[in-house]
Amino acid sequence: MPTTDVSNLSMLGSQTESPKSPEEAVLERVPSSHAGTDYVVRFTAPEFTSLCPMTGQPDFAHIVIDYIPNDWLVESKSLKLFLHAFRNHGAFHEDCSIYIAKRLVELLDPKWLRIGAYWYPRGGIPIDVFWQTGKPPENVWLPDQGVATYRGRG
Repeated sequence: MPTTDVSNLSMLGSQTESPKSPEEAVLERVPSSHAGTDYVVRFTAPEFTSLCPMTGQPDFAHIVIDYIPNDWLVESKSLKLFLHAFRNHGAFHEDCSIYIAKRLVELLDPKWLRIGAYWYPRGGIPIDVFWQTGKPPENVWLPDQGVATYRGRG
């Protein structure tokens, strides 16, 4: 089994402060030990929080990120801190969701990536955001994201 090169990581294994904003957050990557093999990596953030840019009230989401790596994997601690940086950041649901996906695409240059951001309603309307870079390769098992649409009491 190959050894993963972690020599360029600055956060893993050390105490790290949360970034003050998503723009300041550092996302780190490690080389994929299985470059050339198509497989799906899934990250789930079931308690994502950001702020409404108009009211300053918290917005909550369940975010699922799936990607097929090329040469790089996102380091999970840096991803966790990046997502945490939204807690005091004011942006609309669509802006948060697409910004997360585009930062990961820029960092990783994956073969394919999709994000499903399932936002909880505030004011009665859930706003879910879905985006992907294109069609996924046909030879990978891509499970459903498994998040039901919001039904309230109905």
